[in-house]
Parts: sequence; structure tokens; C-alpha cells
Amino acid sequence: MSGARMSALATLRSQIERIETAEVVHHQDRVALGHGEVDRALKGGLARAAIHEVFCAGSQGAVATGFVTGLAGRVSVQRPLLWVRQDFSEMETGALSMSGLAELGLDPRRVVMVRAADVESALRTSADALACDALGAVVLELWGETRQFDLVASRKLTLAAQSSGVTGLLLRMAAQPLPSTAETRWMLRAAHSPPASMWSAWGAPCFDAELLRNRHGPCGRWIMEWKCDECQFSEPSTYSQPVAAAPDHRPDPAVLQQRRAG
Repeated sequence: MSGARMSALATLRSQIERIETAEVVHHQDRVALGHGEVDRALKGGLARAAIHEVFCAGSQGAVATGFVTGLAGRVSVQRPLLWVRQDFSEMETGALSMSGLAELGLDPRRVVMVRAADVESALRTSADALACDALGAVVLELWGETRQFDLVASRKLTLAAQSSGVTGLLLRMAAQPLPSTAETRWMLRAAHSPPASMWSAWGAPCFDAELLRNRHGPCGRWIMEWKCDECQFSEPSTYSQPVAAAPDHRPDPAVLQQRRAG
């Protein structure tokens, strides 16, 4: 093996060691998500310049997409967001709604959509995008089990994110978690929205978010409510249950008791 190849291999091994020991990620900038317990578990918030994985069952795709949209809005800081999808994703989960992104507080004018023909193209596009420091975040959406996304591919994405400072969000639908260099790994499920006012069509989005992997803190499971106007997560709102008023036509219980006694 030539000296140049030996030097390149030594450099790559050194970079991989830095990732695995988490020396770089530990000192990265973090952005608070707004949920107190989650931010404490994440040592201040979600780490930028890292890869974060979000998993869900096949029927929970919309929930995971909404959660990733919230994360992307928090970490991108008004910079452009690149969203990479496989071609057939629309047949499985439907097309992304720009008006829906706007409802969640993410400006659709900052979103650039890329449709990839296959997994290899999606991974290559995402790695190139993560190396571009003009972006705020890159979302890579992969459907089902994909042998192409292995530990080597995960390391490439992490290296690209660290070199540019861009955050990568990996959205995995109908897939099982495998070894990776991700900073965090989440499992998303739907949660009941709080009751809304009579003037609102629906309540605030709520997520049952389980943190399966956290490289620098504890894991856990929380209900996270998304505040669309504030563009941040929070603890679930507490609502007092309304008490039904007694009908006017019913007699007073004390009077009724006196009649029975008489």
C-alpha cells in the first residue's frame, strides 16, 4: 500500500475514533427544544453538527414527519432546509404539504425538496448537502429496511455534518434501528392532543417521544406538545375538566329529601 493511501487511512481512522469517543459532539452548540425535561436529558438541547435518527412504525409516518419538522425548525435558524426523499415515498406516505409545514411554523420558502431515485442517490445527495455550510439542516427520509445504510454510511454523514456544522435529521419509517454514529435516536408515536377551543379545528400537535439513544445523557419517554406559533416544544398543557351544571328543572336535593321524610 502506498504512503498516500496509508496516510489517508490513518486520517480516516482518527476521524472515526473522534466520532466514537464523542469528543467533538460533546462540545457542539446545542439548541433548546423548549421541553424542560427533554432539554435537561440532552444537556441543554439538541446538538447541532450531528446526526439524529427518528424512527416510527409504518402507520405513524405523519407523526414522525411532524416531529422532524419541529426539530428542523429549531436547528435550522432561518437557513434553508434540504429534504431528501425517495421517489416512492409519496405512494407510501403521501406528498409533503407545504401548507401543512406552514401550519407547523416552518416557512415553506426555506424548504428545498429533492426526490432521489434510490437509496444510494439519497445517501449521496444528503452527504453532499451536509457538507454545505449554507444550509441549516438536512432531512433524509428513508422507507423500510435498507442494507445500503450501514455503519459506514452513517459515519460519512456524521463526518460531513461535523465538518460544516449542518445538522442531519434521519427519518426512518417502517425500519428497525441498527448500529450508527447518531447522536440521538428517537421512537415516535401519536399522543392525544389537548382539547381545543370552540373556534379551533384541532388541538396542538402532541408526540409520544421515546429517546432510545443519547450519547451524552439519559434516555426517557415524554409527551411533547408542539407550539406552532412559538415554534418550540413544551410540556403538555393542563386543562381543567369542565363540570356539568345541574339542570334548572331538577328540584333542590335538600327539598327533595324533606319531601321523602315527610
